[in-house]
Amino acid sequence: MIDIKKKLQDEMVALEHEFRNELPKEILRARELGDLSENAEYHAAKERQGYVYARLSQLKTRLQIMSMADLTKIPHDCVGLGSEIVVLDTRKDEQITYKIVTSEEADAPNGMISTSSPIGRGLLNKKVGDEVQIVIPGGTKEFEILKLKTIHDLDDLS
Repeated sequence: MIDIKKKLQDEMVALEHEFRNELPKEILRARELGDLSENAEYHAAKERQGYVYARLSQLKTRLQIMSMADLTKIPHDCVGLGSEIVVLDTRKDEQITYKIVTSEEADAPNGMISTSSPIGRGLLNKKVGDEVQIVIPGGTKEFEILKLKTIHDLDDLS
């Protein structure tokens, strides 16, 4: 979780530099080209400025929410943020390992699933031995939780 905060902060620094330094120069250069109504460079720079401003707002909100998260309140005996889980897909008789992460860290093909994804939401607060049915866009998954390591077991708090 500390790594993702740093990644978001680094992105904010880069975007703030672009917003305050580079984009005003681009807009000024584009204005010097003449008629703004048909000036593609001006419109592209203004569009980029709007995107950067919106992304900065998103990042500030996300960092604020993350800073308020109390990791000590994540349960020790059931699935929560930072947990690594081994589940048995009962329909395919196949074991799958997932790690529950924030939406910024999600990488489903590599087993990193977000707390807001259907599978992530379906596994939250479950314990070893629990069987769950999770509706996903492609149908229904049936899992049995075989192993669980919480964020506390993995020592991600440091």
